[in-house]
Amino acid sequence: MRETPKTADLIVFGGTGDLSMRKLLPALYHCDRDGLLAPETRIIALSRGGLDDADFRGKVDAEVRASMPLDVPAERGLWQRFLDRLHHVTVDVSGVSDEDSPGWRRLGGLLAGHERRDRVFYLASPPMTFGPFCREAHRAGLVTPSSRVVLEKPLGRDLASARHINDEVGAIFRERQIFRIDHYLGKETVQNLLVLRFANAFLEPIWNSLWIDHIQITVAETVGTPGRRGYYDHAGALRDMVQNHLLQLLCLVAMEPPARNDRESIRDEKVKVLEALRPITGGEVNRFTVRGQYTAGESGGAPVPGYLDEPDGTPPTEASHRVETFAAIRAEVKNWRWAGVPFYLRTGKRMPYRCSEIVVQFKDVPHSIFPGSAPNRLVLRLQPSEGIRLHVMAKEPGAGEVALQPVPLSLSFADTFSGRAPDAYERLLMDVLAGNPTLFMRRDEVEAAWRWIDPILQAWEAQDTLPEPYPAGTPGPAGAHELLGRSGRAWHEEDADE
Repeated sequence: MRETPKTADLIVFGGTGDLSMRKLLPALYHCDRDGLLAPETRIIALSRGGLDDADFRGKVDAEVRASMPLDVPAERGLWQRFLDRLHHVTVDVSGVSDEDSPGWRRLGGLLAGHERRDRVFYLASPPMTFGPFCREAHRAGLVTPSSRVVLEKPLGRDLASARHINDEVGAIFRERQIFRIDHYLGKETVQNLLVLRFANAFLEPIWNSLWIDHIQITVAETVGTPGRRGYYDHAGALRDMVQNHLLQLLCLVAMEPPARNDRESIRDEKVKVLEALRPITGGEVNRFTVRGQYTAGESGGAPVPGYLDEPDGTPPTEASHRVETFAAIRAEVKNWRWAGVPFYLRTGKRMPYRCSEIVVQFKDVPHSIFPGSAPNRLVLRLQPSEGIRLHVMAKEPGAGEVALQPVPLSLSFADTFSGRAPDAYERLLMDVLAGNPTLFMRRDEVEAAWRWIDPILQAWEAQDTLPEPYPAGTPGPAGAHELLGRSGRAWHEEDADE
């Protein structure tokens, strides 16, 4: 039986921004439609837009409804119920006001008398605002013992800034109240990775260095950075993708079986993986890492500009020339299970396809009696179509000599499980409202990831050389292929062996 949802007030700081309109509000509507929100639950957007409730509801009705792939008119009553939950309060997002401002007073008035409700502050805003917002919310008397705060990534630019943000937020909220979100952990395939490993007996005995040759984790995007170069100049692929998304996936692949499926055991095991990562420092950075930047090329058959020529309203700066839009790393987990097994991480923009996947490449059989055999491969696809594919060797039909061919055994979530696949944010938002932190990052986990990333960042920033160019629409710079080619390996490409 489904548990009765608790009434809550969800306050979204940055409530009219891109993340809210594209991800959070559609996810909350679907949760509401599925009966996961209590009748009295409210969604209060904070922005500097100068909107009243009616204006904000009209904006959401015009922008969010149009972007959702569903027949909203057939669900008119449900949609109207969702709109009625929405409120808007004007608060300056770029510079947080003090508690005596009209915005904070109005927010306090909305929340007054509802202190017993769960209260969630979702900070869909730049990380520099996290600490100031928490301080002002506390000064305004809005933080209750049952309050929670959700922090979007990226959490800082390096270890020092991450610690500073954690200190600021931690001065107001206890660690159990802080939910550092990474939406990749809400994807169905990521959840199924844990089930695949720890609810099935056949994989765990071979999930180690005796049977696995190497592991690849790829997050490839076809999009560039039009209109976002100002942000990306100070972020780059290493901060934007590797420090959070890719390292989180690595942790779930490499972690030891937790004693229990509870709120801390899984997070404990993930931290152990990060602490076991072999540091990449000094001269090893050039040997085990690659950075690239896309130049003009093609995407989807159409010409596209290079990173430096993307329309952004301002000319490129020195930072623009030095920032990486592609990063590849050869990592190692120094423990008994994974000794000698390389983990190859890769992410890039303007790649030839959009794909997020984990590839587990097994070793070949000790002695093959058949010519043409190839090692098994397990591919876990996170996007665009979530599923699991195991490549095994099979005999081609026919008489005569035995001929082998790799054949995929596939599990497509769309084909196997009927109905709409929930978005990752739906799962994570419901976990926040339930107070379940399992799929969120703990402070020690975030800081352990930065400790490993920082030496790579520092080495790159100290180098005189620029990122290696690669044409848009190609699978990254030549150095990324050499990273694997030196050991006789190659990247698994999206259209290969599919």
